[in-house]
Amino acid sequence: MEKMRCGWCEKDDLYRKYHDEEWGRPVYDDETIFEFLILESFQAGLSWYTILSKRENFRTAFDDFDYKKVAAYSEKKIEELMNNPGIIRNRLKILSAVTNAQKFIEVQKEFGSFSHYIWNFIDGKPIDNCPETLSDIPATTEVSDLISKELKKRGFKFVGSTVIYAHMQATGMVNDHLKKCFLRK
Repeated sequence: MEKMRCGWCEKDDLYRKYHDEEWGRPVYDDETIFEFLILESFQAGLSWYTILSKRENFRTAFDDFDYKKVAAYSEKKIEELMNNPGIIRNRLKILSAVTNAQKFIEVQKEFGSFSHYIWNFIDGKPIDNCPETLSDIPATTEVSDLISKELKKRGFKFVGSTVIYAHMQATGMVNDHLKKCFLRK
């Protein structure tokens, strides 16, 4: 018997693997949270599939998403990234990755970890929406609006409410697996 999955992931094996092994699973380590923050910010205006298919290129280009290294990128490194055909070569998004790494570290210093900071918006427990269809899944919520607003106040870039909601889904802050999905628990 074939596994029932959320309809959005049936494009190919890359999407199914991401859905089955990562999407919607709670993430509490800062390294993975930062990785998804960078990937989601590059997704703005693009499809997640585009980003996911370039994920390994991003990982290599951005030093395995080491936020301490990204925070210290020089203009030379930024030009290297701008010339890397394996990633999205958008100067504003590349510069935002550097800014966001710097702000990420500031939040860590203030709250002990970025994870603690971000999960506090939902009292440390995933929100379970239990959608029946893909159309039941929102693009934004009041919580993603709030987190977006707070991150922008702190100087983060490319963190609109839609980006933040996608980040919440990716890191398991929100469980939007459809009722019929085999991962629904």
